[in-house]
Amino acid sequence: MKTYICIDIGGTAIKHGVLGEDGAFLAAGSLPTEAQMGGEGIMKKILSIAADYQRGFPAVGVCISTAGMVDCKTGMITHAGPQIPNYKGTQIKKTVEQVTGLPCEVENDVNCAGLAEYVSGAAKGSESCLCLTIGTGIGGAYIQNGRVHHGFSGSGCEVGYMRIGNEAFQNLASTTALVQSVTARKGGGDWNGKTIFDAARSGDGDCIAAIDEMCDVLGLGIANICYVLNPEVVVLGGGIMAETDYLTPRLQTAMERYLIPSVAKNTRLTFAQYKNQAGMLGAYYHFLQMNQR
Repeated sequence: MKTYICIDIGGTAIKHGVLGEDGAFLAAGSLPTEAQMGGEGIMKKILSIAADYQRGFPAVGVCISTAGMVDCKTGMITHAGPQIPNYKGTQIKKTVEQVTGLPCEVENDVNCAGLAEYVSGAAKGSESCLCLTIGTGIGGAYIQNGRVHHGFSGSGCEVGYMRIGNEAFQNLASTTALVQSVTARKGGGDWNGKTIFDAARSGDGDCIAAIDEMCDVLGLGIANICYVLNPEVVVLGGGIMAETDYLTPRLQTAMERYLIPSVAKNTRLTFAQYKNQAGMLGAYYHFLQMNQR
């Protein structure tokens, strides 16, 4: 059976595993990214992971999902935030192929997550899907007829930078923004997504208000994107999106507030099916697409 080495590079952890040609995981693990080591340090980890798996599996390819903007043809990082120093310009595909002797394909992590949800997850069977990941920032991916929309220079659907009033979308509606809002309302404290939702469920007025505010801005941002792309399905992922019972009615109401009825009734809201393995699974699907011939 053919096997594929899959690696998902995030700012905190590098998740890795081996998938069989049936799409099932045969092995999986993770290790700290140690992002402060920069692009060179990450490349060393990628090559070490690949070498370890090559010793135990008959791998036929390396499938990589990564933070940052990616040129999918060359497999090079074209833009990266300050979280990973000196990552821009890293030639992942070229280096992996030279060292391992295996074909390698590289794609942005949010695009990979969106592709996983489109092919076999929450948006399976749809014509088009908008996938947003709500976390430190807001990442976006748009998939239509099985293909990720990359735009002219590879920055298609970088919706976190979209302006809402005088601020970036992700500065108003991310988990980071929610934590900052609650901390400011409380005058301090050690807050995170889980403690905020726990407090809201217990009736904490500040936490309820902050979540409602976040949902309203999320609904506005999603509506703006829907007016441009008109997706059949909107899939929301990220840690706090696991609070589906609490968030669904609030987000549905917010979307309906900002979408005209003819668009709202034809836009289905749902939540990501895949969690920690979404990036690896999407990287595998991306690899198959790039090597269809």
